[in-house]
Amino acid sequence: MMRLALALAAGLCVAAVGRAEEPPAKRTEDVIYGRKFGTALTMDVFTPAKPNGIGLIFVVSGGWFSAHEAINPGFLEPFLKRGYTVFAVVHGSQPKFNITEILSDMHRAVRYIRHHAADYGVDPERLGIMGASAGGHLSVMQGTAGSAGDPNAQDKVDRESSRVAAVACFFPPTDFFNYGKPGEDALGRGILKGFRAPFDFEQMDDETKRFVEITDEAKLQEIGKAISPVNHASSDDPPTLIVHGDADELVPIQQAEILVEALTKAGVEAKLVTKPGAGHGWPDLPKDLETLADWFDEHLKKQ
Repeated sequence: MMRLALALAAGLCVAAVGRAEEPPAKRTEDVIYGRKFGTALTMDVFTPAKPNGIGLIFVVSGGWFSAHEAINPGFLEPFLKRGYTVFAVVHGSQPKFNITEILSDMHRAVRYIRHHAADYGVDPERLGIMGASAGGHLSVMQGTAGSAGDPNAQDKVDRESSRVAAVACFFPPTDFFNYGKPGEDALGRGILKGFRAPFDFEQMDDETKRFVEITDEAKLQEIGKAISPVNHASSDDPPTLIVHGDADELVPIQQAEILVEALTKAGVEAKLVTKPGAGHGWPDLPKDLETLADWFDEHLKKQ
């Protein structure tokens, strides 16, 4: 329990929102959206009293740590009041799973939600995604690197697309090899050396039949670039909003700036809202949830 408490305190920046009373919505807990290594992957579904037919995916993640008990209903209240159905997705958590494995969970979650959209009363083509810090990273990765499904997959869920229609998030890492400044390596190093486990990438050794750590620098460079959203920016990406403090020492605002620049150059609508003097989270962050909700209103309700 102490380890969990420390992880929550260190990594879950959504804690800045505070705990509120349960918003007026029906909460369906522990919906299984997939399984891996015999373990269930789950999400909680919040259905508002007056649904607007649009789904929002809330990535439950801070420091790439995720847990059911970390779902913060207070964070979701502004969206539920506007009629959004919210899917609070819990991914395979560090230190057991690394970022590449976590990303596969997020793809699976989006595919599951799209496949079951009619069951939840949402439009499969109007799905938004949001999160903070690591949850923001996973959100913009889904925006920039969502992919088509496999039409030949045995599981019908895996035939669905994992793309989303809009992104809005707080202070996301976007380029692990240009972290704060050009050439700064943060692949579990430098500023992010305190988050080593999510960057412990492994591969199966065919001779020993064991998973072994990847130490080859060329391979690590390849992986690091693949998990950096800035490298995936393209013209078919969804409109993206980032809210970021200009005094953030854990995730420098430069990370938001370079992604917004890359998306804008690709012809994608992208916006950065700067919070002067704010660090990695701020006391009145709940007010900025309305900014995210406005973004989703603008880009998902009009479709």
